[in-house]
This record gives sequence, C-alpha cells and structure tokens, in this order.
Amino acid sequence: MKPTIALVGRPNVGKSTLFNRLTRSRDALVADFPGLTRDRHYGIGRVGHKPYILVDTGGFEPLIDNGVMFEMARQSEQATYEADAVIFMVDGRGGMTPQDRIIANKLRQLNKPIYVAINKVEGVDKIIAVSDFYELGLENMYPLSATHGDGVHKLIDDVLRGFKNVTEDEEQGDKITFAVVGRPNVGKSTLVNTILGEERVVVFDEAGTTRDSIYIDFERGEQKYTIIDTAGIRRKGRVTDKLEKFSVLKAIQAISEAQVVVLVLDAHLDIAEQDATIVGYALEAGKSIVVAINKWDNLNDDQRLKIKSDLKEKLHFLDFAKYNYISALYKKGTNDLLDSIAAAYTSAFVKFSTPKLTRVLKEAVDRQPPTFKGNFRPKMRYAHQGGSNPPIVVIHGNSLLSVQQAYTKYLERSFRKVFDLVGTPLRIEYKNSDNPFETKSNDFLKPGLVQKQKMSKPTVRYKK
Repeated sequence: MKPTIALVGRPNVGKSTLFNRLTRSRDALVADFPGLTRDRHYGIGRVGHKPYILVDTGGFEPLIDNGVMFEMARQSEQATYEADAVIFMVDGRGGMTPQDRIIANKLRQLNKPIYVAINKVEGVDKIIAVSDFYELGLENMYPLSATHGDGVHKLIDDVLRGFKNVTEDEEQGDKITFAVVGRPNVGKSTLVNTILGEERVVVFDEAGTTRDSIYIDFERGEQKYTIIDTAGIRRKGRVTDKLEKFSVLKAIQAISEAQVVVLVLDAHLDIAEQDATIVGYALEAGKSIVVAINKWDNLNDDQRLKIKSDLKEKLHFLDFAKYNYISALYKKGTNDLLDSIAAAYTSAFVKFSTPKLTRVLKEAVDRQPPTFKGNFRPKMRYAHQGGSNPPIVVIHGNSLLSVQQAYTKYLERSFRKVFDLVGTPLRIEYKNSDNPFETKSNDFLKPGLVQKQKMSKPTVRYKK
C-alpha cells in the first residue's frame, strides 16, 4: 500500500508549489494569491521504488468559523485525519504567526508523524529561519525552497523512511474517468459529494467556489471510477480575472482527459449559449456525453414539460446523449446517472465486426439508397471499424465524396440502432476505392500503335 501524506498550513505558504514538485506535475494551480487552493487535491509521488499519495489542501484558517475559508479548513482537517503523515508548511521569510501555533496544536493531537517544512528560505540564513519555529515544540524541521527544490529530497526521504513495505496498488479492470462540467453554481460540487457519499469538495453558495480541477478515485461495486470536479465555465467575454482564466483552462483540460463528460444543467435556469459551448468542447474532443438536469425537485408538471421541450430544441445535436433528471442535494437520480455514464463508456469502446457492419450498411442502402450526383450514384461496398472513443466506421466504395450530410446522418442512426449505441458520438469516414488501372500505361490503346500491330506479319521460320 502507498502511504498518504497531507500538506497543510496557512494560506500562501507554498503548499501547491511543493505538491507540483513532489508529484512532478503542474496539476495544482499556483499563483501569488492567498486561498487559491480550496479543495483536497490528490497526486502520486515516487522516491526510487517507493510510491506515495500526496494531498494538497487549502489554507488552514482555524480562527474563521463561517464562509468559504471555514469550508476550506474543514477539508484540510479531513485530509489530516486520512493521512499517515503530515507535512506542516510554514513561511520562513514571514516568520511564525499565531495561526501557525494554533495549527501546530491541532496537529499535535493527531498522534501522527509531523514534519515541519520551513519554506521560502532561499537567500535567508537557514539557522535563523529555523530557530523562529522551535517554540512550536515539533522535532522534525526542514528548511527548504519549494520553488527551487533545495531541501525537498531530504524532507520526503525522511518522511518515507518511517514506512515499511511500500508497494504499488494493483490495478484491476478498466477505470471509467468522467468530468463533471457546466456553468458556475449549477451544483457540480454537490453532485460530486453525493456520488462519493462524503463532503469531499467545498460546496458554498457562491459562483466560482471551485477553482481547480479535482481528480477523485472511487469504486461502485467492482467498477472503478475517477471523477473530475471542474470549475464553472463562463463565456470568454465575462472571464476577465486571470485566476478564473486558469480555472477554465484546467476545466477544458479535464474534458480532454476524461472518457465521459457529464454536462450539469440547472433546471431553474434557461439553457444558455454557454451550455452549447461547453458541449462543443466535448464534441470536438470526441468524448461521450451524459446530460444531468439538476434541481429537478419542486418543479410542477408544466415546468418539467417546458424544460424537456427546451432541451430537445436547443440541444438537438445531442440526440444521442442520455438525459438524467436528478437532485444532487437530495440524492435523487444519481445511481441512474452512474448507469448512464457506464453505458456511454461501453458504447465509446465497443468493437464492431466487419461482416456485421457491412451487413447493416447494405440493409440501410437497400432501404434508402444515396441520391445521384450528376450521372453517378455513390456505391458503398463494405464497412469496417477505424477506431474507438469515439467509434469510427470507415465505408469503402466509389463516388463517395458526393455523399450528402443528411445521408451520413441516416447511416449514423442505422448503426446506432443496431449496435445500441448511447451517449457517444459516432464518426463515419468515406474512402474511395482505388482504380487499379489509373497508373497503368495506356499506350496499347493508341490508334496508331494498334494499326501498326495489325499490319505487322508474324515471322515464319522453315526447317532445312
């Protein structure tokens, strides 16, 4: 098993910078901005053959008893309870603060190994920087620079030295990775917490509470999942804050890394152009899509009919997606949502046999042949699978460049119906058959040569 190590400390002491260095990634947002990290962020680090799980946390503000900062502190405390060891980060330049003393007292009650990482000591007398924190009463102190890497290896080596028989976890089965996306404040983080069955990410009645993309592993039955909670995506014209731009980029990156994208809509709000834009990111990346209409409770029948009509009209290009009507707050419909995600994943990686694809193609053409283009009608000979996630069907034949888009949609519907595809885009590609005589010399067809061949006489030989 891999040990779990939590990074805690007050805001803006460099926890996310150290997280990125230890995991050799850029997964955690880093900026000179206090309170940037709000949720627990997990990553995998490794020293030699020893892997470990690292948890980045939001700023620990134990003196605040309400608001977003209070929720951040709750997440930090939960991380320390789950961890096998804690790295307590402080600011070596700013010196010790009353808040550091309070955090140290809380950590001391855990009865777990505590390592004090005194950060930002580059260009500072290390002895003086360390001596300022002796009164915390914690033994293991490490002056370091998370930005430059000085002292980081000694810290993590000593942390892992306390754990024996550290091994890799065995991977079993395929893992479904899905990203929860949508506009700000539609209930994405509430949905994530409901699926996980715990207060895993910060939920607060304020648009833009989630800033980073949070990757969380969980299991349902024998199936393994990774759920990605993302920041709300707004229209480009309204995204002016530099921090929010980074958050949106991380959300788009999460879409590209996911296999299934769950678009969360608020049933109390009209479907906006931004919802279609978010779907556009997923379709462009070829991802499977599931739509979750949240806050479905407390709506009367007329309101529900209107919403379904609006969905059909404004998201008509998502006719292949499964729509789930849920209430994340009251835990209604989330099991069916996970079933839809699993079905979309299965459809995205389905394997087609060439004979069956060809048979479905010929049956569709017999029912409704493609229209003529001039004097020629496209002739479709056979089909085979060209890829997965999304599934690609390659059709071979003649004059296929003239196939109209409406006919391609007809073929797509035919394949979907027979193979029971749901939630995934289906791409159809055409490949014209090569003419075997196109590169051959046609000299024997020239009239002069033919006439010459006819006039020539065969050579006759006589025996003596």
